[in-house]
Amino acid sequence: MLNRVILWSLENRLAILTLAALLFVFGVRTAMQAPLDVFPDFAPPQVVIQTEAPGMSAEEVEQLLTVPLETELNGTANLETIRSSSIAGLSVVTCVFQPGTDTLQARQLVSEKLQLAGARLPSAAGTPQMMPISSPVGIILKISLTSETVSPTDLRTIADWTIRPRLLAVPGIANVTIFGGEVKQYQVIPDPAKLRDYAIALNEVMNAARRANQNAEAGFFDTTQQTMVIQGDGRVHSLADLENAVVKVKNGVPIRIRDIARVQFGAEYKVGDSSTFGKPSVALIVNEQPWANTLTTTKAAESALDEVRRALPPGVVMDTGIFRQASFIERAISNINEAMIQGGILVIVVLLLFLFSWRAGVISFIAIPLSLVVAIIVLRRFGGTINTMTLGGLAIAIGEVVDDAIIDVENVFRRLRQNRVQDKPEPVLSVIYHASAEVRGSVVYATVIVGLVFLPIFSLSGLAGRIFAPLGYAYIISILASLFVAMTVTPALCYYLLPGAATQSEDTATVRFLKRRYRTVLGRCSQALSPRFRSWAASSFRSSTKET
Repeated sequence: MLNRVILWSLENRLAILTLAALLFVFGVRTAMQAPLDVFPDFAPPQVVIQTEAPGMSAEEVEQLLTVPLETELNGTANLETIRSSSIAGLSVVTCVFQPGTDTLQARQLVSEKLQLAGARLPSAAGTPQMMPISSPVGIILKISLTSETVSPTDLRTIADWTIRPRLLAVPGIANVTIFGGEVKQYQVIPDPAKLRDYAIALNEVMNAARRANQNAEAGFFDTTQQTMVIQGDGRVHSLADLENAVVKVKNGVPIRIRDIARVQFGAEYKVGDSSTFGKPSVALIVNEQPWANTLTTTKAAESALDEVRRALPPGVVMDTGIFRQASFIERAISNINEAMIQGGILVIVVLLLFLFSWRAGVISFIAIPLSLVVAIIVLRRFGGTINTMTLGGLAIAIGEVVDDAIIDVENVFRRLRQNRVQDKPEPVLSVIYHASAEVRGSVVYATVIVGLVFLPIFSLSGLAGRIFAPLGYAYIISILASLFVAMTVTPALCYYLLPGAATQSEDTATVRFLKRRYRTVLGRCSQALSPRFRSWAASSFRSSTKET
């Protein structure tokens, strides 16, 4: 069957080379559009639910929020395990689903369960919220804002209201988390003595502050030509607006907030902070969506940050190079490009030394990129992504990928050279066919044996198996692709390039030198062996010499 494939490739050599060129272009396009990530998708789908409970201790959060949520979420379809964390004022429940579960379907199932669980939660607790979809290793950028002149409050305001909304508008960004700085607040600080003098409760002050920041509708005003909406602007725009809010009227005299409390700008109570290189800062952590292309998303985010940087106040320094996941991917791609270039140069140099033919080197070199792009096409066809593990598998396979083509090219070159000195030379097509078929069995056996070496990788289970399996897939698919290229493209290229190159009737100087050395070493070794083995070795050497 393999011989028929070789013969068919030679008979349709022009079509084979055309298809190979189209396949290469399609493979390059597929590789450029493939999702790129640092690691394979090793983590199962997860849904994170957060519930705020101001004023509750960690024990109360666990008993009143976490346990009821876990109880209700148990029994969700494809749910594998539930993890939870309860701290003062906050409950975090993580639902881990079985590998292969659709993330959107999992979130829908959890959303239905949360609606049922809402009735079991205390009224003082907030509504359980599902966190945005993000990859477990989806942190693509870490950004810091520092300044010697701008206050921490203003830095946090810039991060909250300028940078974060701009980043969330970038396709592929799932969430932007902000740490550090000071969240700006309007603070009302009551005076206990004045509260006692005016006989005002603290709840009345809180209600007055809340009412002071509300708009009031007043219906419509009709004219002969239009209808206008009347709305009272009751929002707080300054400290004075809040200070003038009326708490209550006593004996016809309004008691305002400024009469019983001090109103000021302040910072929200902090439970954490951020620093960059020992300096206080505001940190932004950018998470991407699980199916996003890391390189494309990172470049789009950096482009958006460049726009924001031009609008920052003087003295604000934005550092986007603290952590950049795309750098690892770019380095991996650079490594495989370097490996391809180095491998190609070595292939050409070796073939020039042994065959003294640059055409043979070109044929063997073509097998490297063509085999790799075929492997990428197959990986993408079965849902694989391009990551450091698959790129590592492709880089490791380069030496084996070129081996199939070298064996084929060397044997074809040798047979063509022998055919030129025959009294009745055979047709070039026939020589190439028989030369390729002659080594095909050995090449297939060698490829299969090398592929079997990587099979134990697929026996790994759990996290290790999900991480290293793509490396094995990439390697095995690459060497199988090289076998396919060696049976189809390589013979066709040999037909067009090698007949005019195999003009010399004897071995190159390098080969003749190695044969002389080998004959000397073999003679010395045979002297130390038994007479029967020396006779067998000598006959084997003579037969191999006649064949070459």
